[in-house]
Amino acid sequence: MTTTLAFIFVIGVLVFVHELGHYLAARRVGVRVLTFSIGFGPRLLGFTRGGTEYKVAAIPLGGYVKMAGETVEDQRSGAPDEFLSKTKWQRFQVLIAGPAMNILLAIVVLWIVLLQGATVPAYRDMAPVIGAFERNAPAAEAGLQVGDRILRVDDRAVETWDDVLMAVAGKARREVALLVERNGEHRTFTVVPRAEGKYEVGDIGVLPDTHPSIPSVNPGEPADRAGLKPGDVILSVAGETVSFARQVSELITEHGAGGKEIIVRVLRDGQELDFPVTPIQRDTGQWAIGIAITDQVERIEPGVFEAFRMSLEQNWEATGLIFRTLVGLFTGETSPRQLMGPVGIAGLSGESARAGFIPLLSLLASISLNLGLLNLLPIPVLDGGHILIILLEGIARRDFSVRVKERMLVAGFVLLMLLMVAVIYNDLTRVEWVENLMFWR
Repeated sequence: MTTTLAFIFVIGVLVFVHELGHYLAARRVGVRVLTFSIGFGPRLLGFTRGGTEYKVAAIPLGGYVKMAGETVEDQRSGAPDEFLSKTKWQRFQVLIAGPAMNILLAIVVLWIVLLQGATVPAYRDMAPVIGAFERNAPAAEAGLQVGDRILRVDDRAVETWDDVLMAVAGKARREVALLVERNGEHRTFTVVPRAEGKYEVGDIGVLPDTHPSIPSVNPGEPADRAGLKPGDVILSVAGETVSFARQVSELITEHGAGGKEIIVRVLRDGQELDFPVTPIQRDTGQWAIGIAITDQVERIEPGVFEAFRMSLEQNWEATGLIFRTLVGLFTGETSPRQLMGPVGIAGLSGESARAGFIPLLSLLASISLNLGLLNLLPIPVLDGGHILIILLEGIARRDFSVRVKERMLVAGFVLLMLLMVAVIYNDLTRVEWVENLMFWR
């Protein structure tokens, strides 16, 4: 139920804002609006006012604003309040208003989210100096070493770990050229990121030079008896370097299961110390040594203007990532598995809602930006496709024939349907019981 309600909320807000943009722009330039619909199919509820029918329909996967004389197939009287009676500039304003409203929504919602403040991993803004490798890390296999400073990922300069993660995310199973600095020299390595998770996010297995710390130790439990203290920074567990708290728990369970003694190396007052610890098993079945673990984090609490600036910056960075992903889909650098459709959005909406309203708003902002930008693609049927036709007609200084426009729209429709099939297929393969039925996979 949470997933369904969260999905309806996200899609409902996105569609309403998008169509509101078209509606307001149409009214502003004097176009008569016949219908303002949230959803498709049979009408569930609504009313008519001022010659416009406002309704909510049964299928909540989109919406539309129907304008008088909107297409060449419509019955037209040539009245000045018909869409095609307006100038190309006025029609352009109506078409671009929907995507623009989605982009504006992304900026405003993220602004609100940032004003709430957040605790973020400290390493993400640090210089990307390799502190350790995960097991079977593609970067280590390619020859990178601890202490290497990553300078570029392909042709993109990277200054922080955030830059590296974003640059690699869309390149799963594709060769990537990493330029690194080692002992004052620049070297280039070719790495093939592995695909992680159901969305096949690219990962080269590098970890930052950070370590989790111990805020508290349970009295009388193994860590306390071994001599571990609050404030200790954990460097390694059972000989394996750790950068994050999750790794500590995983390694304790892996190497300490059955009550096997493990060595926990910590940094205390500038000294590295080793402590033999024998884990105990909790009632949940998990093996533990009786400590709390926390990653290095920082708290950001921006003011109103600073939060707005950060929202603009983050949306601009996300815009670049979206376009690089789209280009990568055509060049083969990005896995189609990273595409997400309604089922995937529903799943993420449910997960975000269970985490809280602020995470749900963050997801709403991200999807709104994607929706706004994707609608600007020059594909007939989408707003960007209609804008392209207007621009081409302007360049040609004549309107295209009905047959030419129909062919362009049919081609765009076919392309859009193929894309929808691809994303829905991807969504279904992420549902475990559905994937089990796919014998060909």
